[in-house]
Amino acid sequence: MDAALEASTMRKVYLRLLPFAMLCYILAYLDRINGSFAALTMRGDLGMSAGDYGFAVGTFYWAYFLFEVPSNIIMEKVGARIWIARIMITWDIFATATAFVTGPTSFGVLRFLLGMGEAGFFPGLILYFTYWFPAKHHARIVSGFLVGLPIAVAVGAPISTGLMGLHGLFGFKGWQIMYFAEGLPTIVLGVICYFVMTNKPEEATFLTREEKDWLSAKLAGERKAKEAVRIYSMLESMWNPKVLLLSLNYFGIVTASLGLLFFIPQIIKSLGHESNMNIGWLTMIPYICGGIALVVWGRVSDRMQERRWNLLAACVLSTGGLVLAGLTMGTWWAMIGVCMATMGFYGSKGPFFAMPAMFLSGASLAAGYAWINSLGNLGGFFGPWWIGVMKDATGSFSGGLYGLALLTLVSSVVCALCLNIHDPTRVEVVPAPAL
Repeated sequence: MDAALEASTMRKVYLRLLPFAMLCYILAYLDRINGSFAALTMRGDLGMSAGDYGFAVGTFYWAYFLFEVPSNIIMEKVGARIWIARIMITWDIFATATAFVTGPTSFGVLRFLLGMGEAGFFPGLILYFTYWFPAKHHARIVSGFLVGLPIAVAVGAPISTGLMGLHGLFGFKGWQIMYFAEGLPTIVLGVICYFVMTNKPEEATFLTREEKDWLSAKLAGERKAKEAVRIYSMLESMWNPKVLLLSLNYFGIVTASLGLLFFIPQIIKSLGHESNMNIGWLTMIPYICGGIALVVWGRVSDRMQERRWNLLAACVLSTGGLVLAGLTMGTWWAMIGVCMATMGFYGSKGPFFAMPAMFLSGASLAAGYAWINSLGNLGGFFGPWWIGVMKDATGSFSGGLYGLALLTLVSSVVCALCLNIHDPTRVEVVPAPAL
């Protein structure tokens, strides 16, 4: 009876929450990274060097660093429904306004404001999932949600470059049309979000009373198991050695991932492809590989009920891929290296984001997720800036890629030697519910 009740409850929760969360994340990430495609022509139009561009896109992540923790704490107080809707509408305003930038300074300011508007969206939804999913589902629900990230890049690449092909329409440049077309739909989804999201299982109208009682009791039991080991305050969670080590691991992966992401179209262009549309199609390939790795790695981690060594394997794969890409830059072997690195970046997400919930709960978990994401996402500033500076200095992307590989190697070492985290809620492995 319990197994049937669990299966029916979790099937409904997955179907209710996962598809909509994925759609929101696809639009959020597309608004965040479409500057990588705009740069194909925007840099020339606005007179930006590769270093200026890398610095400007990275200001987004300083805003993330400043506003992520306050945003998650507010969401814990007011509820996900109203706060996530507010975030989506705010970032849409700044994403659309990017069409009016006139140079490196205004571009950097708009990127900062976009980061401020979006701050709290990603860790807020990761926290939100802990309100609905027992521990043994954490890696697969995070992986299922985050598959929106490579989808955003893979699908967004040809869409973005296609929109840029409308250069001259209504007197606007192609990259301006792209920012208009990809920014405006998010406000509609933000309004819908307010009516679709439910804050807690106790309020769910799509579950029966028996299902709500089972899920609430299950989540409460897991929370008590963690709190029986140790209850952390919000400030204690932010300075917890495990949280700081997780942040260091995440910093290496994010720096490498975003350093590569914002320059992949320009790396592909260096292989001899002049057509922006062709570059858009080819950019899909690494992120299709990354999406597959993300889903498979998350399910494997949940079935094994193991996080640390799955995370280590992904970090090592990223390091090898970046080194291969740097050694073979200018050839198609570099694309294979980029695909390997991308698979490692996204394969790490499921096991990684299941780890904080193994020892934190409540407000400490809200602060912990936000703090890890804040510190880690500072790499979103340093990665693109480093790649841009090395390209300006050497004329090649190889030096920048070696630097990123060093960071993922540090992530690997941290994982191998330091991230031995015990899970007090660990239970027997059961198959995931059929969706």
